[in-house]
Amino acid sequence: MGAFKPLLSFGESTVIESCINNLRAVSVDEIIIVVGHRADEVRTHLQDANVRFALNPDPKSEMSASIALGVAQVSIDAKALLIALVDHPAVGAETIRQIVDAWETGARLVQPEYNGRGGHPVLIDLKYRDELQQLDQQKGLRGFFEVHRAEVRRLPVDSPFVARDMDTWEDYVSLHRDVFGQTPRPT
Repeated sequence: MGAFKPLLSFGESTVIESCINNLRAVSVDEIIIVVGHRADEVRTHLQDANVRFALNPDPKSEMSASIALGVAQVSIDAKALLIALVDHPAVGAETIRQIVDAWETGARLVQPEYNGRGGHPVLIDLKYRDELQQLDQQKGLRGFFEVHRAEVRRLPVDSPFVARDMDTWEDYVSLHRDVFGQTPRPT
């Protein structure tokens, strides 16, 4: 992308703050941010955000390593977790609420989808805690969902943003325009 995604502007806040705000709007009690590259900047930026951090000492590792580090920080009393990616800042509280509601009505693994395309955040019941801490590094979360395919509830949602990554500068600018009707302010 050529820029540091978490701290890019997104509306009146940053990408990472937007993700946090969307989770808070659904009363997510515990937010753990897995940091690696430029970890100190993220910690400083979020010093008043009432979040916890897990440090991935190898930011170039597979996402499965970050998931395991984050899961290790989740309180033992937690019943489920949402794996929310920083490059999905436009997934709003209403969509997240639908995902949580699906879990509350019995689904143990929930993946939102838009027009048949799977996306994030995913919700995983913590009966799978041990498996999440030992994900296959090559297959990662996708492999985990494949193994448990019969238990996965694919949840159709109205938000195209669940299946929309922000991998390039053009993706970011396009997403910002679609959400806010304007190009992002300079960072």
